[in-house]
Amino acid sequence: MSGISGVDQILGQIRAMRQQTTAPAEIGGLARPQGLQAPAPVAPEGDSFSGMLKASVQAVNETQTQAGNMASAWERGDSEVSLTQVMVSLQKADVSFKAMMEVRNKMVDAYQEVMRMSI
Repeated sequence: MSGISGVDQILGQIRAMRQQTTAPAEIGGLARPQGLQAPAPVAPEGDSFSGMLKASVQAVNETQTQAGNMASAWERGDSEVSLTQVMVSLQKADVSFKAMMEVRNKMVDAYQEVMRMSI
């Protein structure tokens, strides 16, 4: 049942990120959104945006690698890996990749919007 609790944990993280992005925090009189946490225990390099982005991409990569390894182990007939665990890990990898692609799309849209601004 650890696979199902892992999915619950991912859903909790998604809900927490959604709440953080919709509820700005007051910092120094200015409203700023709270920073998002990396989905995996990969420490971002400092507090920079690029460090957080790099850590997030690495976390997605780790999730996909782990899912691939579990699928390969199941295909080899490893008795410690069940089909349920493989399917849950593949779904986690799929959801994390789709979330990363949505973030990328939003960043591209924001960049294009800034480039269209007149000075």
